Amino acid sequence: MRLAPEMKSKIDALWDKFWSGGMSNPLQSIEQMSYLIFMKRLEDMDVQEVKRAKAIGSEYSSVFTWKEDCRWSVWKHYPAEQMLEHVRDKVFPFIKNLHDGEKSLFAQHMKDAVFIIPKPSLLQEAVSIIDEMEITKQNADMQGDIYEYLLSQLSTAGKNGQFRTPRHIINMMVKLVDPDINDRICDPACGTAGFLIGAYEHILSKYTSPDLLQIDEDGEYHNLIGDHIIDPKHWQKLKNETFYGYDFDSTMARISFMNMVLHGISAPKIEQKDTLSKRFEEEGKYTVVLANPPFKGSIDKSDINDKLLPLGTTKTELLFVDRMMRLLVTGGRCAVIVPDGVLFGSTKAHVKLRKMLMETCQLEGVISMPSGVFKPYAGVSTAVMVFTKGGKTDKVWFYDMQSDGYSLDDKRTRIDGKGDIPDIVERFKARKTENPSDRKAKCFYIPVKEIIDNNYDLSISKYKEIEYEEVEYEKPEVILDRIEQLEKQILANVVELRSMLKKEN
Repeated sequence: MRLAPEMKSKIDALWDKFWSGGMSNPLQSIEQMSYLIFMKRLEDMDVQEVKRAKAIGSEYSSVFTWKEDCRWSVWKHYPAEQMLEHVRDKVFPFIKNLHDGEKSLFAQHMKDAVFIIPKPSLLQEAVSIIDEMEITKQNADMQGDIYEYLLSQLSTAGKNGQFRTPRHIINMMVKLVDPDINDRICDPACGTAGFLIGAYEHILSKYTSPDLLQIDEDGEYHNLIGDHIIDPKHWQKLKNETFYGYDFDSTMARISFMNMVLHGISAPKIEQKDTLSKRFEEEGKYTVVLANPPFKGSIDKSDINDKLLPLGTTKTELLFVDRMMRLLVTGGRCAVIVPDGVLFGSTKAHVKLRKMLMETCQLEGVISMPSGVFKPYAGVSTAVMVFTKGGKTDKVWFYDMQSDGYSLDDKRTRIDGKGDIPDIVERFKARKTENPSDRKAKCFYIPVKEIIDNNYDLSISKYKEIEYEEVEYEKPEVILDRIEQLEKQILANVVELRSMLKKEN
């Protein structure tokens, strides 16, 4: 979901307040903003959970039962000095210990969190701006949207590949792997948890009555009640045993965790871990993996997990694909964004990865995306690879995405918000019955033998046939005759102009 201009102006104002208030560290500011947004949305979500419980006939106990003065709607009216003291000494400790017990997931994530807004006036102004934003569940992934927008102002944007995946691209990838209520879903480089939240909302959309479900012009779902999930065990599983995310940055892991809790996932398994390192040992555990791992960078060879060492590289974009294959159970599905270099790179590691992918998995599809999809953060060309663990690849479905619904310049102006995405999802689902073979079309199959003969090259440009239109040029004598006629006309005009000038003189 892209931010509307009025929302951007409010976030700009919020950023200005933090900057002028003495908080010049951008990530630190984002973290403090996230705490305030969490406080605001905690009450919004509590109200929504009450409504959801009534709709499905279950019981729900408000988190504010014994702490009514911790509600945003109560303390937002306090004078500045009283507000700072109340939030620092009462509300912040309340959210840090929201799920009672030292061993609770929330307590673990928040144990090192510190409330450091220094001035009463800054807190009061920030609360006022956030209140005006009217952040509700319909503003899905708002913390991530704020992070994305703030990131565009940083000189280090994209330095470590840390930029968010656009919501419409996330939604497309989620639809391609089609997660369901019994899946175990993982993002090994989760950032702000956009993929995990997208998967959660996709599942809820499948179990919400059509007459209740609302779909906006961008195809995003709203009013996700999940009223068809009748069995409490299914709700328990969905909220406590379905979503797993890892990020090497502790601040991002914390923001990711809060973001998921605010979307109704009461116990997401979010951990600060480097999934490429020796300290990460999970394998064969997940049925769905969704990710947009860092595009560039490398890891210290001495810290690479032993299982990944045979690939013979320190390039993270290659190691992450290897990691994802290992994370999946047999039959598990993955959709991952990779830079185009992964598809056609000629180093031993590049070729070895593609060979391993096609021999140990069914590479279902490669969707080539335009180079502007990640602007203004990066202009690199990317693709989405979709594969299933187990078996081997017989043929690969390619799609040449020419538009994602936004302009491909730095402004990324909305065109229709969809582009080729609805067609991609529809054609992918129908690919086996359609069996497309026309290489001049947007999508087509390529047999695995041809791919092997091309050194396992998976770039669409290797196989797509470009149809050139024949242009009929005029004969030279016709062009020369036209030039002669023009010269005569120019000469006649000059003579006429001179004659007019003589008469005037």
